[in-house]
Amino acid sequence: MQLTEIFTESNTTILLLFLTPVIASILVTIFRQKRISEIVTVSSAFLILLQAFFIISRIINDKTMSAFGNTFYVDSLGAIILLPISLVGFVSALYSVNYMGRQFDNGMVDLKHITRYYQGFNVFLLAMLVVPIANNLGILWITVEATTLISVLLIMLYFKQNAIEAAWKYLIIATVGLSFALIGTTFFYYANINAGTSVDAMNWTEMIHNSKLFDPNLVKIAFVFILIGYGTKAGLAPMHTWLPDAHSEAPTPVSALLSGVLLNCALYGILRFHIISSYSIGSAFSSQLLIILAIISVGIAAASIYFQKDMKRMLAYSSVEHMGLVSLGIGFGGLLGIYGAILQIINHAIAKPMMFFVSGTISQKYETKAMSKITGIIKTMPITGALFLVGGLALVGMPPFNIFLSEFMILGSGFKSGQFLATSLVILFLIVTFAVFLRHLIRMVFGKPYTEMKTNEMGNLAVIPIVILGALVFILGVYVPEQLQTLVHDASTIVSQGGSP
Repeated sequence: MQLTEIFTESNTTILLLFLTPVIASILVTIFRQKRISEIVTVSSAFLILLQAFFIISRIINDKTMSAFGNTFYVDSLGAIILLPISLVGFVSALYSVNYMGRQFDNGMVDLKHITRYYQGFNVFLLAMLVVPIANNLGILWITVEATTLISVLLIMLYFKQNAIEAAWKYLIIATVGLSFALIGTTFFYYANINAGTSVDAMNWTEMIHNSKLFDPNLVKIAFVFILIGYGTKAGLAPMHTWLPDAHSEAPTPVSALLSGVLLNCALYGILRFHIISSYSIGSAFSSQLLIILAIISVGIAAASIYFQKDMKRMLAYSSVEHMGLVSLGIGFGGLLGIYGAILQIINHAIAKPMMFFVSGTISQKYETKAMSKITGIIKTMPITGALFLVGGLALVGMPPFNIFLSEFMILGSGFKSGQFLATSLVILFLIVTFAVFLRHLIRMVFGKPYTEMKTNEMGNLAVIPIVILGALVFILGVYVPEQLQTLVHDASTIVSQGGSP
């Protein structure tokens, strides 16, 4: 292959996107200085955000982009996942400066931990960036597995007993789950080979092209493995048991990435195979399985939130609920349901990191994650308390915040498609979640502080990312920009029709 063929615009764009976090990680390793690590990581995350916006704008206009012999391929569905990865990656990097800085000043971490954190942070971003751009489904599986290994090291950063136990639990359950996803991927590859494809048989575009020739029984078995495998990593119940421990023990910026972004990467894998399955044997089989897991997820989340005493665990179970709602919208199908599910992916990826950031700041102030000991936030931290209230109301689907719109579409599609029992059950569970979550929220925000505490807000570098996400939570609740509407519509068309919009 000649150099002119390698350095095409698409190849160069993708290569630069991948090299940015790699170079940042190398620089952090070389210099091993706190301030340099912070500057390099924030700068790298900002460059990734700019590059992602460039790719997304190109997708809006050209619909698809491929690179390196079609090994990498981006369409509107991939762009939907790329958007929150880049956005949450940037605000998490920005928030890390203040959060990890306070940990360093308080003696909870030393320079070695800071270096390890920023190394892992950049490599973690790299692994997640590859997921929505990989056309080769083998590479997709490898990078999702890589996110597990990298995030395990970030979760056990402090080497505390609870964090180590959570990390090992996550590693074992996620690895076993992803082994199921590997088997499912292999079955789809085998089905593609049997259909007569010998070149690029692992590529998603080739599987879609030949999917009508696949053995129906093999497709059903393969999708069950995929759903169990990637569903484990996506936090769908009953395979969700690792999620509350891992998300609650990780450093707060990592928790934001895990809940707001990483779960989407695993769900993206399910979506890609759901499209192949629907195009091959019709959508009824995979849709019904998604609806069943969605109902279980929302129901278990509602019950678990009721009994929670830890603030971050409560937010983690909220992620189980919202992943269930996305699955529900995909399962209900139709343009309205899928549109709502795709929009829910973005809305949750904005609201949940905001809540983790605010909760991290509150935990540092109160020196605990126990909700029973966190009261009167609005009095001790007025700005933080107001932002915590806004984020909490958004998560339970209150208007005029963003999640209300996508949840309304999903539930509306359920009634429209005749899924009255499933929709009614989910609404019942959502009512329980609303009441319980709101009870915890009001008590923490408006209760009387147990002890006299000085009014003390977080630093500017912690406020800025929270305000950015808070503004988006409100704006997307009342207005969806035309470019985002186009992107979500095109992604919905890909899911519903199994091809390019």
